[in-house]
Amino acid sequence: MRSWRLASRAVAVYRATQTTGSALRPLPSTVLPSQIQNQDGVCRPMSTALLMHRDKPGNSVKDDWDFSPENTKRVKEILSNYPKNYKQSASIPLLDLAQQQHGGWIPVQAMNRIAQIIGVAPIRVYEVATFYSMFNRQPVGKYHLMVCGTTPCMLCGSREIEDALLKHLGVTRGEVTTDGLFSVGEMECMGCCVNAPMIVVADYSKGSEGYSYNYYEDLTPKRVVELVQELRQGKTPKWGTQNPKRINCGPEGGNTTLLTTPKPPVCRDLDAC
Repeated sequence: MRSWRLASRAVAVYRATQTTGSALRPLPSTVLPSQIQNQDGVCRPMSTALLMHRDKPGNSVKDDWDFSPENTKRVKEILSNYPKNYKQSASIPLLDLAQQQHGGWIPVQAMNRIAQIIGVAPIRVYEVATFYSMFNRQPVGKYHLMVCGTTPCMLCGSREIEDALLKHLGVTRGEVTTDGLFSVGEMECMGCCVNAPMIVVADYSKGSEGYSYNYYEDLTPKRVVELVQELRQGKTPKWGTQNPKRINCGPEGGNTTLLTTPKPPVCRDLDAC
C-alpha cells in the first residue's frame, strides 16, 4: 500500500509540473519522495528493464519465431512433465529455453509462440516474462554479467565490483559492448552471502546446447577484470570462490569446528531410518 501511495504521489507531482499544450518539462527531483531518489538527488528508474514493449526490427509481434529442431524435441520433453490440462505450467522452462536459443533475451514473437504451444492468451506469457528479472526482454551480451546488489554483497564491496566492470568494459548498466560480447546487470540475492561479493556469468556464446550459468564468489575489483579478460579469450574461468585460501564456502585456513564425523544422538537409531 505504501508503494502505491508513493507512485500516486509521484504521478500527481509529474502532472502538476507540466504546462498545458507545451512540451513536457523535466520532473524536479526535489519534489519526489526520497524513496525514489538516488544519493545525488537525481531521479532514476528503479530497474534497467523497459516497462512496456515497443515494436522494432527483430522484436515485433509481426515477426515469426520458432524453436530450433533440436529445441523442439526439448519442448516436447518439457511438456511431458505436466498434465495435458496444465500445459501453462511449462511457461517458465519454455521461456528459459527460448532465451538460451535467442542469445540471452526473449523477443515478443517468442513469447507469442510459447503462448500458442501451451494454449493460452499471449498476455499470460507476457505476465511471466515481465515478472521475473532473469528473463531479459532486451538484447544482452553473449556473456551477461550480473552483480549481486543485496545488502551482504553491498557491504562487502559489490558496488566497487560493478564500477570496475563498467569502467573496464566502457558501458553503463544494461548496455552491451560494441563487440556484442558483454553486458552488465544487477541481480538480487543469489544465496552466496557467505562468499560475498559475487557475480553470475550467464554464458550464451554457445547457444542453448552449451549454455552455462556460473557463480564467481569472493571477488575483488582486480579479479573481476581478470575474469572478463579470460572470457574474452574464450576461456572458462574456474567458478566458485576466487579466494585461494578458501575451499568452497569454508573459512580461510580450513575448518575450525566439525573436524570429525559428528556422533549421532543417543536417543535415535539412525540405522533404522
